[in-house]
Amino acid sequence: MANHFRQIVDYWQSNYSKSISRSQKYQIPEHFKKMADLMAPGKSYYYIANFHTLELELVSDSVSYYTGEQASQATIQKLLALALPSEIEKIHKKEQVIQSFVTDFITPREILDYKFSYTYKNKNYDGKEHLMLHQATVLSLNDDDQFVHVFSIHSDISHLLLESTDCVCFINLKEGPSYYNVDTSTGKFDLKGLKVNAGLRALFTPREIEIIRKLAVGDSADEIADALHISVHTVRTHRKNLLKKVECKNTTHLLSMCLAEGLFYL
Repeated sequence: MANHFRQIVDYWQSNYSKSISRSQKYQIPEHFKKMADLMAPGKSYYYIANFHTLELELVSDSVSYYTGEQASQATIQKLLALALPSEIEKIHKKEQVIQSFVTDFITPREILDYKFSYTYKNKNYDGKEHLMLHQATVLSLNDDDQFVHVFSIHSDISHLLLESTDCVCFINLKEGPSYYNVDTSTGKFDLKGLKVNAGLRALFTPREIEIIRKLAVGDSADEIADALHISVHTVRTHRKNLLKKVECKNTTHLLSMCLAEGLFYL
């Protein structure tokens, strides 16, 4: 097994595992797996990780597409080893920014309200490369308000993006502020220069969301115009406004953010 991923494991152990005084196995609700399967269709896999032990307490069967092994054989080390060596430093920076956000910017109880997402490239067991969207949310805190269990979904979005981005998104699952396109170059969460949003669903109009969903299935400007009974010029104007609202450079970056927010599904 490649060991380029040790940088991430060592970081998690130093910043999470060693500081967590105690943990128990997560009590998985009866319908959790069914709901998780609905959230991770296609070439996606998910797991629940215990950050005290760095063990996986639940892994979807679909992970075998990437590992070539049964879900019961998956470990956090094996899954990290799938990431391309060239992505490890980027992932490390992203994880540093997430750690900075949860320890320095929000309270322990607020951690449960957020989903963190970023992109990276991996290679499955037979050598195929994929661009993945990683989404994670904390499931439990211990009595010391330390987060223990994290639910993560990794989805293949190769049809939407060609390259991973260097940013992280912090999406509030309730009514709190969300932060998009957070720079990771310094390894620290810095609110300076960031726009605070109530969420993309609140930011976009119903018409804009319609256009996003049609862009996600690959419809052209002409096809969208015909379907919505508007001009091609109007479609293109909507697209420009969408990119401006979320400060994205291109449509594929916009779509990856909207996917993480749940504005459309794979």
